Amino acid sequence: MTVAAPGTTGFDPQRSWALHPQVALRPEEFGALAYHYGNRRLVFLKSQALVDLVTALGEFDSVRAALQALIEPTEHRRYEAALARLATSEVIHVR
Repeated sequence: MTVAAPGTTGFDPQRSWALHPQVALRPEEFGALAYHYGNRRLVFLKSQALVDLVTALGEFDSVRAALQALIEPTEHRRYEAALARLATSEVIHVR
């Protein structure tokens, strides 16, 4: 599944997303490493808050609902942009 870059129509924060089943997260001091066994990409999640958000996404009806529950309102745009980049790397996918 190919997902468009931020600012295009691929990532929709109104939809439900989840950690891709082929992605493994390895905890690190800075957050986590995400390795996709399918496309062999290695991605750095640079904060624990982002790791928590990514791992919990599947529990929410939408990205926006997850952001409201887990992230400070002033940080929503920044985390939404980070999730859009993770969708492009196929770390997360539409449920």
